[in-house]
This record gives sequence, C-alpha cells and structure tokens, in this order.
Amino acid sequence: MRLAMIGLGRMGAGIARRLMEHGHEIVGFDHNAEAVDALAGDGATPATSLEDVAAKLQTPRIFWVMLPAGDPTESTIEALMAIADAGDIIIDGGNSFYKDDIRRAKAARERSLHYVDVGTSGGVWGLSRGFCMMIGGDTETVDRLDPIFEALAPGVGTIPPTPNRLNREGCDTRAEKGYIHTGDAGSGHFVKMVHNGIEYGLMQAYAEGFDVLKGKSSDRLPEDERFDLNLTDIAEVWRRGSVISSWLLDLSADALAKDQMLDSYSGKVADSGEGRWTIDAAMEEAVPAYVLSAALFARYRSRVEGTFGDKLLSAMRFGFGGHVEMPQ
Repeated sequence: MRLAMIGLGRMGAGIARRLMEHGHEIVGFDHNAEAVDALAGDGATPATSLEDVAAKLQTPRIFWVMLPAGDPTESTIEALMAIADAGDIIIDGGNSFYKDDIRRAKAARERSLHYVDVGTSGGVWGLSRGFCMMIGGDTETVDRLDPIFEALAPGVGTIPPTPNRLNREGCDTRAEKGYIHTGDAGSGHFVKMVHNGIEYGLMQAYAEGFDVLKGKSSDRLPEDERFDLNLTDIAEVWRRGSVISSWLLDLSADALAKDQMLDSYSGKVADSGEGRWTIDAAMEEAVPAYVLSAALFARYRSRVEGTFGDKLLSAMRFGFGGHVEMPQ
C-alpha cells in the first residue's frame, strides 16, 4: 500500500521504515528537511508540504499523522481535512486525547472522510521489535488498512497464546499478533491512555523498590543492619525467572549496568499527558485509582526534590522512548 507519513520523529520515522521494509510505499513529510532527506535515502518519496503529500498519493489517499498531541496534531489534521477528498483516510497514530478523536471523527464524517486513531506502543525499539497497536475507527476502514497494521505489529513471535481466550465470543484474533480493533473512533487512544497510566504505576514500583535497596547502605541505619547491595546484579537476577520480570526491568538493568548510581540523570521526571488523562477518566467513572494517581503525583514531586528512584524512572523513559528529562 502507498501512504503518507507526516511527522518523522523517533516514532514516525521508525513506523515509516518498518512499513517500507515490508514492501509498503511511503511519502514522507516533516518540517525538518533533514528528517525527510534521511527517509528519502532509505527509499521514501519526499514531500515538501501537505499539498505536495496529497499530490503524490493515489485516491483513496491514506494520511498517517505522527506528531505530538495538541496543536501540532490538531492543526495538521484540520489542514488535511481541507485538502482531502471524499473517501480519503486520516490516521492519528500519536498520543492524542481520545475525546479529540471523537470530535475529529465526527468532523471527518461530515466531509465523507474516514478517521482512525491508533494508540501506538513500542517507542524507539518499534522498528526492530514491532509496534503494539490499539486501533479505533469504523470496521470497514480498519479492515482495509489491515496490511499496514500487520506489517507494523510484532507478530505472534514466541509468546504462547492465552489458553481458552479464543473460546470467548468476540475476541479479536489479531491480538496475538500485537494489534487489535478496539471499537469506534477514540477507543484506540483511550486504551493506549490507560496503558500509559498503568506504565506510570509499574515504573514507579520499580523506582521505589530500587530506592529501598539502595537506601539499605545508609549511615542512618545501625551498622550491622546495612547492606552494600549490587543493584546491577539484583536487576539482572530478577530478569531471569522472577515474577516481576518485564521489559521495563530489562531497561532498568541496562541503565544500572552502564552506571549503577545513574549520575547522568537528574531525576526530574516528565509526564506526557496520558497519566493525567487516565486519572481524569477514573474521576469521571468514579473508579478508584490509588496506584496510578500516586505514580503521577510522584512525578510532580520529582521536579522539586529528586531521589535515586526518580533517576531510574528517567532512565526507563529514555530507554523505551528516548524521552529526555525536564530542564534543570
């Protein structure tokens, strides 16, 4: 299939390159000309504007927007809706707020356009590992785009299927490949939003645990109760057969192996919005979310007074997504 990738940052460029590796054709556009040139060097067709993008696609055209949530995405999608013809498809693969998707999908229908939201997880590793996707939109359009999603997904791999899952009515067989159709427009980003809220909680648990381990050498403790623990070795052994093994632990182990004290990190941990939106949704639904809210508030606290655990949070965020810390 031939489609446009608009936004060639860490995620957009990775998605474009993985699609090209699977035989799809990409028209690439970004305000950063160097990013466009780099992708063109790998076989993409370069574009100099959104109008140029549209001219280099065949109808029905597919526009995939991969930009930061908020104004960059909003203004770009608004511009595309003005350019697009009936039957064209606009995909938002960033981390947009799901209520914005619901509004945009309605506006798209009024113009006879199709709107699909794709909650995308995989970070900077998605090019090689594949991207986990949660997809919202009408069934016909999502099914038409399936070759794109299948190419991007990790595939079945070596993870065994969950026993008896497919015996339940309505299960999406594509889940075992790493992507699902979650429902109407907005549902994909809603599921990804909660995914990121959970991610906050998991990361905070590791951060606090390693902070406790590091603190056991403190001179505030009686001398015979102090342990000089090797955090690198602990992270490594937990990766192997432990019930708390995970990719986040893998990233923690990697960061600790490079620098056990994590001195290259300040510990001022940013948040990208999804954690806040998850708490907002919990408030609207009257669902208690003790761990997720505490994890979000811990990030706010880190910007005032940091801990070793906060440094580990920053290291994990850099590991999976290339996220930089907040300014000092």
